Amino acid sequence: MADKSYPTGGEFLLTEASPQSVFTPEDFSENQRMFATTVQDFVERFIMPVHEELEYEGKTELGKGLLKEAGQMGLLMADIPEAYGGMGSDKATVMIISEYIAAAGSFAVTHGAQSGIGTLPIVYFGTEEQKQRFLPKFATGEMLTCYALTEPGSGSDALAAATTAVLTDDGKHYVLNGSKQYITNAGYAEVVILFAKIDGDKFTGFIVDLGSDGVTIGLEEKKMGIKGSSTRSITLEDVKVPVENQLGEIGKGHHIAFNILNVGRFKLGASTVGGGKLALQAAVPYTKERHQFGKPLCSFGLIRRKIADVNTALFLAESMVYRTAGLLDVAIETLDKSDPGYDRASISQVEEFSIECSMIKVFATEVCALAAEECLQMLGGYGYCQEYPLERLYRDERINRIFEGTNEINRMLVPGMIMKKALKGELPFLQAAQTVAEELMGLPSFAEPGEPEYLETESKLVANMKKVVLATLGLAAQKFGKGLKDQQEVLSDVADIIIEAYACESALLRTLKKADKDGEESTRLMADMTTLYIHDAMDRVGGWGRNIMAATVEGDELRTMLAGLRRLTKHDPVNRTHLHDLIAEKVIDADGYTVG
Repeated sequence: MADKSYPTGGEFLLTEASPQSVFTPEDFSENQRMFATTVQDFVERFIMPVHEELEYEGKTELGKGLLKEAGQMGLLMADIPEAYGGMGSDKATVMIISEYIAAAGSFAVTHGAQSGIGTLPIVYFGTEEQKQRFLPKFATGEMLTCYALTEPGSGSDALAAATTAVLTDDGKHYVLNGSKQYITNAGYAEVVILFAKIDGDKFTGFIVDLGSDGVTIGLEEKKMGIKGSSTRSITLEDVKVPVENQLGEIGKGHHIAFNILNVGRFKLGASTVGGGKLALQAAVPYTKERHQFGKPLCSFGLIRRKIADVNTALFLAESMVYRTAGLLDVAIETLDKSDPGYDRASISQVEEFSIECSMIKVFATEVCALAAEECLQMLGGYGYCQEYPLERLYRDERINRIFEGTNEINRMLVPGMIMKKALKGELPFLQAAQTVAEELMGLPSFAEPGEPEYLETESKLVANMKKVVLATLGLAAQKFGKGLKDQQEVLSDVADIIIEAYACESALLRTLKKADKDGEESTRLMADMTTLYIHDAMDRVGGWGRNIMAATVEGDELRTMLAGLRRLTKHDPVNRTHLHDLIAEKVIDADGYTVG
């Protein structure tokens, strides 16, 4: 098994990462850039000719043929090991594919269900026989798959599933009964990965042939967005499943379900970065062409602010996504590929960074929402009309905050997983929290400032954001004890501070890395965006910190803690108008997303 010489999940809160340690889009290899080009070619050749039929006529059946074409171009095999007909690509490449496939609209969801959640349970948890039987066909699109976890009575609480599995007397089959809901690709998939309870309580995975007797596929759901993707229910009535199609260990289905959701989260983070870029790309040229009061829209301050804020947020999200890809790849590279247990071990390495996966899911999906909202607004009434792409993007993005565990659930997971690691001794969080608490209760330091370094103020603010996390979560853990898990508003505010700290640090490190390599002048736009976002974020962090402290302590203790919080979050304001103007000008020149 791997050593622990690489960073571990959540460790960023307690350590200072070096710029050279983070993976960024500037580090993409030629091979990785080739994948981006291949996806763009696929979208242009196969998606654009049927775009109207998919997105506005809802011809979901087109997805079947498109998956076959994607398979022929190698776009379904990145996650599948080479031994089973795949490419065994690194996670950064997988994220690049996920980002660029966003241009395919609804088909991005179709693609993800086949290449991701429908395939990975067998990659990571299948027997050798199951891998040989299914994965080569999944890789080419010869066989289509889907994934079924949600039920009419269980969504976020997946373990409350009511679908049952009973072993036959001869021990050769399980008989499954129940129903699954909101299943992407159910309209044409041939097999489904689903979960049922053996003997009513052992939550277990199964590979089910959808052509089996007793399987009923429901009608297409009438959805707000992603209209070109197939979404149906699956009902099982006395469906016989061979025992060799049991997936993973009996009673351990939650390991499969939750780990696959985790992978889905980081891939969704990449996809929504792609979606946000598309929104900006659709809006910026319009603001240059459309004139009001004798001037182009892009010359007005409030439009420029929207352009700058969206581009900046996307820069932060992109930096988080690929930093996380780098963390996953470094961890997986410590494993021995010749080990028969390599695939299972690699998903354990991904699980190690479940905190980061939840963070990028929340942040990137909400940045995509911001992009769709603000970019539609830039078009005014035209943005509301179907002939312009923002109308569809606006509808489609809404599902992202529900997919792969709602953002509310993911916000609960972030501090929850940190505390779990702390209590297990895997993360020295509580000791660090105590040190910060003592600092807040003590007298302020009056160290003399020296010659400022590049982005030094922003570096200090990010370090202080981490201290706010330690102070607030440590205080809440001390005051509420085991009852902390029920303090959802407190946990949500803590999660938002953690997410902002990770986002800000990711952008800061990316900027510093490029400055080290190419000089500070090369990062002028990156530095402006990093400065703008970090200062804005610190104002939000101060508000969340006050909320947490007011919900946790009172009286003199509250006043003392608030005084310490003010010291941590204090910063001189930046000229936001000037920064917006500088950033917007670059984006306008580029006709869309740019980092300079």
